[in-house]
Amino acid sequence: MRLLFSQVNTAEEAAEVARLAGEIWREYYVSIITMEQIDYMIEKFQSVQAITDQIFNQGYEYYIIRGDGSAVGYMSARPAEGKLFLSKFYIGKEHRGRSYASQALAFLETLCKDRSLSHIWLTVNRHNESSIAVYEKKGFRTVREQVADIGNGFVMDDFIMEKEIPVQ
Repeated sequence: MRLLFSQVNTAEEAAEVARLAGEIWREYYVSIITMEQIDYMIEKFQSVQAITDQIFNQGYEYYIIRGDGSAVGYMSARPAEGKLFLSKFYIGKEHRGRSYASQALAFLETLCKDRSLSHIWLTVNRHNESSIAVYEKKGFRTVREQVADIGNGFVMDDFIMEKEIPVQ
């Protein structure tokens, strides 16, 4: 199935992303981090207010990933220093394993080429083995490790991965 990537521009679309975030994060991350940290991170980074602030004040672009008219996931990215930072990339459980990651990453690579950005980079929890495997399969490599204090006694313990985008 061919996916559509709808850029988030309205409060209603931000609310749809926040709803997706709550569903996906609570289902997926409970095996990696505590529910308390999940709830904290959703409120801090993926609430309607946080998403709106990221879009209008921090230069992030959010995209709802749609297949057959329904939302199957979302992603957010921000260009910085000649590269594209992939901040969020999530697919709902019932839609995983259908090559959606390939289509989404191809979309991001096209964005990079159109904007003359040399790399896509991201942070991924070091215990998120399935996502790390997908990124490696798609040509990303780990360039360093990072532990970031996100407040309330929580940290993000991540690998930073990067993929070079060939310039045309």
